[in-house]
Amino acid sequence: MIAGRLWWDDPTVTFQDHFSRDSAAYARHRPQYPDALFEWLAAQVPSRRLAWDCATGNGQAAIGLAPRFARVVATDASASQLRQAMARPNVEYRQAGADDSGLAGSSADLVTCAQAAHWLAREAFFAEARRVLVPGGVLALWGYHIPLLGQADVDAHILRFHDEVVGPYWPPQRQLVLDRFASIALPFAELAPPPFQIRCDWTLVEFGHFLGTQSATERYRRAHEGSDPVPALVEAVCQAWGGLDQIRAVIFPVFMRAGRA
Repeated sequence: MIAGRLWWDDPTVTFQDHFSRDSAAYARHRPQYPDALFEWLAAQVPSRRLAWDCATGNGQAAIGLAPRFARVVATDASASQLRQAMARPNVEYRQAGADDSGLAGSSADLVTCAQAAHWLAREAFFAEARRVLVPGGVLALWGYHIPLLGQADVDAHILRFHDEVVGPYWPPQRQLVLDRFASIALPFAELAPPPFQIRCDWTLVEFGHFLGTQSATERYRRAHEGSDPVPALVEAVCQAWGGLDQIRAVIFPVFMRAGRA
């Protein structure tokens, strides 16, 4: 408990690292964000000189920002994740916490945090965002929801895997993702982003690799002495999917909270 609250309810909680154990797999098998998302963000800011991507992981958001900003600084507390980062000439990666970007005050046009705001000490992160954003600059937090195919027999197995098989092993912060960050109080005047989605044209093998990168899957393996829950899901949906190597469109609904300084 922290001051009468469970630790996961405290937005000042320190860095929780669920992804460094196999950061190479995370880099290979996580989806990329759509261009439309970055185009919308770039259209909201007063200039495109500098963007700070906080909790960048291996740089999925940073490389989306790179063609649209003169300079991108991408930070993460995990050295393991940063070793897998995707290089771009105008992206500078730094190992740093969410409260210490190393940027000058009033220097950033955009601050982003992709699929990671639920892991951060948010009060400290928001204070740093306030410090570094220029007047009129934008803070944007986004994530994605459970990936589905839009095919009932496959989707039912995916939802069961998410809710029942690995459900008990999700870190408590995952509830913020399920709530689409609705309970996070932004420190700035809220903007209204349009809807976005991620489409991944994946084989069933590739989808299984993605499931293996999830924090709950890794925690399940540790709790079950290395036993992997993914092969059973793959076997259950293989026929309906069309086989292991059949490419299907997997859709991740994207949600965003954004505000202007």
